[in-house]
Amino acid sequence: MCPASQEGNRKLEPMSLSTGLLGLFSALAVLLFVAVAVQPDRASRWLPLAWALQGLALLTDLGGIGREHWGGRFGFAPALSLTVWLVLGVALLESRSALWPQARRVLAALAAVVTLLAWGFPGQDHAAHSRWAPLHWVLGLASYGLVGAAVLHGWLMQRAERRLRQPAPDASAEGAWPLLHLERLTFQFLFVGVLLLTLALLLGWRLGASWPALVLDHKTLFALLAWSVLVALLAGRHVLGWRGAQAVRWLYAGSLLLLLSYVGSRFVLQVLLGRAI
Repeated sequence: MCPASQEGNRKLEPMSLSTGLLGLFSALAVLLFVAVAVQPDRASRWLPLAWALQGLALLTDLGGIGREHWGGRFGFAPALSLTVWLVLGVALLESRSALWPQARRVLAALAAVVTLLAWGFPGQDHAAHSRWAPLHWVLGLASYGLVGAAVLHGWLMQRAERRLRQPAPDASAEGAWPLLHLERLTFQFLFVGVLLLTLALLLGWRLGASWPALVLDHKTLFALLAWSVLVALLAGRHVLGWRGAQAVRWLYAGSLLLLLSYVGSRFVLQVLLGRAI
């Protein structure tokens, strides 16, 4: 074999290792998530392992493990998978036994979908133009996860409220979390998520090439709209006492706008337009 061919093979090996690890961790995680989604009671013990495997897949992808150049890999699908991973992690930390079977089924199915999506659309190299850029990315993704945790608890709060109004035979099985406790957790996660989103927006503005001018691109516009809606929700709860279905509707609207900011813009660039990030 000629030296050029040997060198080419050496360059392909790290990428093959990264792809293989990503595929292995993703496939195992998806299989376990599907098992939990199909049998949320019997297979619930596999949920923490599936979550750990999803985390290893994310670490392999975003960290660039097994590639010649590590780190700085981002994309819409890994960001979406990381958000769900953080939400599921919060739910597991609070108490796996307190997760209703329907909640376990929904979370496991959602995690399986986003893990498959991240496997099919892995992150792309993303050069950091500033040493503070990684902090900006971490703050943004953390805010995604915390707002997502607020959405999960808002959904659980709605289910608990419906159970109280229309008692079912299995209501006791799905009443592990008191309604007021769920409401408090919803707004605690939302407050911290909005705080991190505020820091991410301010840091992104400061790191922008046009500083101090603000460029309203797709990502920034939707992030600001999401921030406005979520801040209005927090203010409405504090001043006007918003709660229940009204508060959850605002929460869903703000989280959807936030999802459309980074994930939406990267989906258009990476999938629809086929451009590198």
